[in-house]
Amino acid sequence: MYVSHLTLHDFRSYATADVPLGPGVTAFIGRNGQGKTNLVEAIDYLSRLASHRVATDAPLVRAGADQAIIRASVVRDGRTAMLEVELNPGRSNRARINKSPLPRARELIGLVRTVVFSPEDLTLVKGDPSERRRFLDDLLVLRTPRLAGVRADYDRVLRQRNSLLKTAGAARRGSSSQESALSTLGVWDAHLARTGAELLAERLALVDQLRPYVGKAYETVARGASRDDAEIDYKSSLDLPAQLDRSTLTDALLTEVERRRNDELDRGVSLVGPHRDDLLLSLGLGPDVDGTRLPVKGYASHGESWSFALALRLASYDLLRADGDDPILILDDVFAELDTDRRGQLADLVADAEQVLVTAAVAADVPEALAGVRYVVGNGEVRRET
Repeated sequence: MYVSHLTLHDFRSYATADVPLGPGVTAFIGRNGQGKTNLVEAIDYLSRLASHRVATDAPLVRAGADQAIIRASVVRDGRTAMLEVELNPGRSNRARINKSPLPRARELIGLVRTVVFSPEDLTLVKGDPSERRRFLDDLLVLRTPRLAGVRADYDRVLRQRNSLLKTAGAARRGSSSQESALSTLGVWDAHLARTGAELLAERLALVDQLRPYVGKAYETVARGASRDDAEIDYKSSLDLPAQLDRSTLTDALLTEVERRRNDELDRGVSLVGPHRDDLLLSLGLGPDVDGTRLPVKGYASHGESWSFALALRLASYDLLRADGDDPILILDDVFAELDTDRRGQLADLVADAEQVLVTAAVAADVPEALAGVRYVVGNGEVRRET
């Protein structure tokens, strides 16, 4: 799979951009703030309908414009499809395949698969649990696009339930509408348990599948490490039952919701469910420390943290590749953050990918193993280097 052409209208800093691409390595070289990351961000957006840099679509639309358009020709198994998404902040986005409108924009998800390495990846290790939940959910949706609907349903249920908890909590403190609010809350408890159980079951399965790839990747990028040094585990907001099928998980979520009812009413928020979970990252301390493991966050060095972040991305790439598709690899200004050894290791690991897109402030940051087509980005132009 690769993108053979990218066209932008009013996306980020570009009024228009028209960039031919192809398999192999393409590097975009330019000073910070010139728009090189905007190009690869657009391709990644087509993959997930979300940016790896910002939480909402509004910053993606060029100042003064009402909408932005991303259009890409994607080659897969020798066949080309034209994918297009129209970003309309405050309104519904629209998507097309070969100029035919899709009923919902999210039906575009998964038709392009990308894995992005960026400086922000360090937040996977050092950031809040929400960063790691997003990492898992984005990977889930890329592998199984229908789960985008499950995730959207869960978020909608959670918002409604939190609103009802606030209402019911206030009612308990003296309002006359307590009984009605609590009755309605019970309906949303069932919705939360049902959608939450499906999301939880998928995350648990994903972590099991991802675990060996993380160990292998960490061994590759961390000097002197073995594949047993890096470990990932799923931390749930409830005690997981022995059986992890959706029916059993639904019952377990409902039981825990009922147990935490008073706490939730006091605080006005949902305290049980996948939105409270975390992906635990840990490192072994070596054979002389009785197999003790410590969390990466707070204990790992800067280099170890970077190695773990890289391992998570490489593991994602390997897992997607094992599904039968070579995802598009995007290395967004990541080499400037790595020492010489890690630069070389990462370049060697990804050089055989079907398509690799690299951004760098200076050409010298791009390792020799990733020599390929280069574009110079500056002054609003994207010019192929000859």
